[in-house]
Amino acid sequence: MRSRVMIGAAAVVLGATVALAPYAGAATNDTAPPRVQQLQSVEPPVIGEDALMAHINELQKIADANGGNRAHGRPGFKASIDYVKGKLDAAGFQTTLMPFTFNGAQGWDLIADWPFGDPDNVVFVGAHLDSVTAGPGLNDNGSGSAALLENALTVSRTNLRPDKRMRFGWWGAEELGLGGSKAYVKQLSATDRKKINMYLNFDMVATKKVTKWGIYRDGDAALATMLRTWFADHKIPSIDLDVNGRSDHGPFRDAGIPASGFISEDSLSRLDPCYHQACDNASNVLPAAIGTGANVIAGVFWRAAGAKVAGADPTTGPSPEPTVSPEPSRGTDPTTGPEPSGGTEPTTDPEPSRGTDPTISPEPGRPEPSVSDGRSPAAEPPSGRRVGLSL
Repeated sequence: MRSRVMIGAAAVVLGATVALAPYAGAATNDTAPPRVQQLQSVEPPVIGEDALMAHINELQKIADANGGNRAHGRPGFKASIDYVKGKLDAAGFQTTLMPFTFNGAQGWDLIADWPFGDPDNVVFVGAHLDSVTAGPGLNDNGSGSAALLENALTVSRTNLRPDKRMRFGWWGAEELGLGGSKAYVKQLSATDRKKINMYLNFDMVATKKVTKWGIYRDGDAALATMLRTWFADHKIPSIDLDVNGRSDHGPFRDAGIPASGFISEDSLSRLDPCYHQACDNASNVLPAAIGTGANVIAGVFWRAAGAKVAGADPTTGPSPEPTVSPEPSRGTDPTTGPEPSGGTEPTTDPEPSRGTDPTISPEPGRPEPSVSDGRSPAAEPPSGRRVGLSL
């Protein structure tokens, strides 16, 4: 029997009175006091499965049009990062496309900041966007990438005013040895590293056979406890799992930045039967699982950021929020030149379906691969199934 758990939608109102500075272009009166407005703490709305699967299907189309994969150094990866960046720019994020070279091929990381909250206190979530060459990589890791993208779009639709700066990252070349996240962390100054309060990583969050969710135990203990508590409070089974730094939390952890994450697996020796195979396509993504994963991300991330929305002026009643244009997109695609600033209105997607099924029975009748914890060379074997180096 399956039990269905609805994940967070009730708003929690905690008064926080702030004075808002005049926005660009507004008429000002030097003698008038600043307008006082309430910011109210909120919990995230439920992220529906339909919106998440729409992103999965787009990534499938990209793979189909580009040789069946979205791998580092291949056109399918560049098309994938262009898709994600386009959505974020339209939603008002400050995006930075960061080029790097790994294994002799051009790659990119995509960083997106929501332009509100304290820039000296950053809460960061990330997922790798690349696949292996053997297949489209829709569980590994189109699922984590889609969950992050819909989380970002939900932040925009809600027009959050968080206490801390919310940052999202999509990494390249993870499948060849964490190339993108290593390049990003390496270029951070000591001051920038100190600004990052935490990094949470999401690599495979839609496995069909999930019965327990694995929480990284090879990272920050306090973050693991935070994730463990959230799963327990929502009656979603979880287990501690040592992933040995094999995903993009590793470079952050090694640089002294608190890092953790979770995966829709309970063992690295019994991974998804389509792991690193051509069958890791859209039909290999379980909608209920990606729905659960996306909503766990939202619940934890919003709380860590101190998520708030603007309320009413207590002296004058409700008033419309000013339109605030974010800073121009700071990144450029070296293959196409500068891109336009991302100050357009957020896109409005259809109302997604609500609710997820957190208890998924194992899928019978399919053998499960054995995955070694040892290191392997950066090059992939002919079968496309790599073991040990990264997830």
